[in-house]
Amino acid sequence: MSDNDEMPKLRMAPRETVDAAIRRVEKEQRAIREQRARDLERGTDFRIGSVPYLNSVPLTRGIENETVFLPPSQLAEKLRQGELDAALVSITEVLFNDLYDVLDGVAIASLGEVMSVYLAHTVPLEEITEIHCDPASLTSVNLLKVILAEHGLAPEFKTLDGYRMEDYPEAVLLIGNPAIDFRRSEPSHQILDLGAAWYEMTGLPFVYAVWAIRREANTPALCSHLKEARDFGLDTLDFIISDRTEYDRDFRQDYLGWHIHFHLGSDEKRGIERFMELLEKHQVQKTHPLNFVT
Repeated sequence: MSDNDEMPKLRMAPRETVDAAIRRVEKEQRAIREQRARDLERGTDFRIGSVPYLNSVPLTRGIENETVFLPPSQLAEKLRQGELDAALVSITEVLFNDLYDVLDGVAIASLGEVMSVYLAHTVPLEEITEIHCDPASLTSVNLLKVILAEHGLAPEFKTLDGYRMEDYPEAVLLIGNPAIDFRRSEPSHQILDLGAAWYEMTGLPFVYAVWAIRREANTPALCSHLKEARDFGLDTLDFIISDRTEYDRDFRQDYLGWHIHFHLGSDEKRGIERFMELLEKHQVQKTHPLNFVT
């Protein structure tokens, strides 16, 4: 290079402002989320069902368009009849019906207070003669039966007729969004949270729901698809908490980030085993060993 040749002047990129950096990162994250959602939706013909409750949202992230949403009892019936390949069903559905494999590692569970499964009552527990139960409920009825039986109580269980809060009887078992709605209304009823009662009694987590897969439909592709949806949901849990419209953000943060969890590990399996022991001890119903698949 001769002395007359000039070195090209370096041009520095303008410094990015904090606001611009935040917008850029948000844009990049949004693009990644949208791509993962497209990948999950692409080319699948699985028949999947889930419940229409806030607590299931992280497990169906990206597969909402291919998922049928029904209350637990209706969902279990469709799965039982072979109209679905897999469904997020109450734990008792897989314990009472030897038809399914259970996806390992994924569940809706709590270690203590769950907030959305409870007995609301206006008289002391020992004075309750009958309990009206949410007709959507499967597991919670049996959970309440064994909790009360362990305390020597055996009230009559009846079906709740509708969700008019002002008409709720003196003892009512509620689950899911209706339970959250009633609890947030600051009722005069006392609340026996079944997750808290179970933990106090056993020291173990309680598993409310699992992915049940009909054995003839069980494939590695289906298992992978459901686990990818769970991973996507947990990876974007902050986005779900911010983006959903149920209730307020603080409640969603507390509920999805603290009261419930979405993994199925050794402690959760011990909780299931203990639940099976108590169901048989109190002659609620015969159970079947679970077959976990990955």
